[in-house]
Amino acid sequence: MSQLPAIFSESRRRLFVRLIANGALQSATIIGSMLLVRHAFNVLLNSEFDDPEVHMFDTSQVWEIVLFALGLMGCTGLAAWLRYTEKVDAERLGQNYIHEVRLAVFDRMSRFSPRALSNRSTGSSMLRFVSDLSSIRRWVSLGLARIVVSLIVTIASLSVLAYLDLYLALCAIAILSLGLAWNLRMGPYMHHVIVEARRRRGHLAGNINEKIRSYIVIQAFNQRRRERRRFKKQSKHLSEAMIERAGASAGMRLINEGATALSMAAILSLGSLEVFRNLTTAGNVVAAMAVVGFLSTAFSDLGRVHEYLQAYRVSKQKILEFMDTRQLRGRSSKLPSLQLSTGEIEIQKIRIRGVFKNLSGTIPGGACVAILGDNGAGTSTLLQVIARLVDPDRGKVLIDGQDIRRCNLSSVREAIGIVSPDLPLLTGSVRYNLRYRQPDASSEELERVYRLCKIDDLLSQLPGGEDFRLKEGGENLSLGPRHKLALARALLGQPSILIVDEIDANLDQQAIKVFEEVIKDFAGTVLMVSRFKGRLALADHYWYLSDGKLKAAVKNHKMATMPQCFCLNPWVSNE
Repeated sequence: MSQLPAIFSESRRRLFVRLIANGALQSATIIGSMLLVRHAFNVLLNSEFDDPEVHMFDTSQVWEIVLFALGLMGCTGLAAWLRYTEKVDAERLGQNYIHEVRLAVFDRMSRFSPRALSNRSTGSSMLRFVSDLSSIRRWVSLGLARIVVSLIVTIASLSVLAYLDLYLALCAIAILSLGLAWNLRMGPYMHHVIVEARRRRGHLAGNINEKIRSYIVIQAFNQRRRERRRFKKQSKHLSEAMIERAGASAGMRLINEGATALSMAAILSLGSLEVFRNLTTAGNVVAAMAVVGFLSTAFSDLGRVHEYLQAYRVSKQKILEFMDTRQLRGRSSKLPSLQLSTGEIEIQKIRIRGVFKNLSGTIPGGACVAILGDNGAGTSTLLQVIARLVDPDRGKVLIDGQDIRRCNLSSVREAIGIVSPDLPLLTGSVRYNLRYRQPDASSEELERVYRLCKIDDLLSQLPGGEDFRLKEGGENLSLGPRHKLALARALLGQPSILIVDEIDANLDQQAIKVFEEVIKDFAGTVLMVSRFKGRLALADHYWYLSDGKLKAAVKNHKMATMPQCFCLNPWVSNE
């Protein structure tokens, strides 16, 4: 089971200590304000202070009230500044932690098997990085941080109040505690509404993501109204779930505010009775009410802590489940690197549920092999297995006698260049995409690849040349330039094995010529899936896949002499 980073690392412990100190200082400002209010009211309610004849020329007590006002302003201003710094430090604590969690999730995701990751919807994966991480951040910055500060403030303030008047303090504690207890009872319901709201949000996000990527399908088949009805239904369900969540959250805040108001009313009533019986002073009663007023914010925050906790628990579980997605092994630096010699590829009894059944065969080093088969035969899957983008359920792939699953994965990636529709160009400049495989490639290597793939001709047609910015998947380029860039990207660094998976459809003549020259001149092993005889004629060997097995493996240099099982393949085009 995966684990998230520890919340209280060394750097975050320092922030936590600052928050504790902040809480202590806030307690001091509240206690100071409470004592000032108590003293001022005791002075103001003194019968001698009301006699104008006594104090007509004596301003000492007037200045005392002025000093009280200045002191109260100072305490209030300091409290406001401490509250500000608390919020900044709490947010810094949450952002520091969530930054580490975000990197941990990204690092974990980068090790996922592409096949396993593809089984998850893009919308749900995005939800992990956006909504779920935000819930965890809120728990750290608004939950844990507020618990610490609010508890310090509450305990210190009520302790001083108990010293001044035990009964008033017990009255406040009893009523406020009942409010917190009632909020705790609402925990399971809050958990339920949070789970439902995030589930509805995930459905809507997944639907939006799919429709954005395939909106042309909606337009082509005139299904806008149908999709709108579906979207409307999902949006309505999400709205209802969010309203229910807001209602639960508002109910918890209402309980806290009600408990605060009831506490102040009870203190006023009990305090009035005590003053009437000379058991306390009016200043103590007013001070007690002031304390409860100051604590109302703290108790309101404490009331929301339970909401943050429930959201955190749900999001943490989902993130941990996401991080437990099946990974590709072989990333340890302790594993030996793949050592290339001839580039021979041996496939031993590969099994993948629903695709291959004990598929075996050997591809000679330095050969060009065309892999054929009907739709669904697993031609592209076989290339992904050889490239270690997919691990088989059973069996193994050997390159020059070495099991690639027992080799360092980085060395396997360096040895194999791959071009496939499943590996699109990325958003960014042409320069960024061309150097993606080897960002630190030498100028000589770049010139070699540029010359081989006629990249200079392409750059001369693009505004800004290498600085031209590509959209997602390179969609602002036609297929020919797009595949030339993808091919150049795969060739950078001189891989020993080149995998080309159906990139030659709808190419212009220049792109076809570049493609064929690359295949002819490539010094290593080439594995190719194509639908066109013009490219298949470049192959030295032909593999035919059917029923999850290798049905035929033929060495042949001319398409005209290919076996009948290949020539009759219905999807091979004469171009």
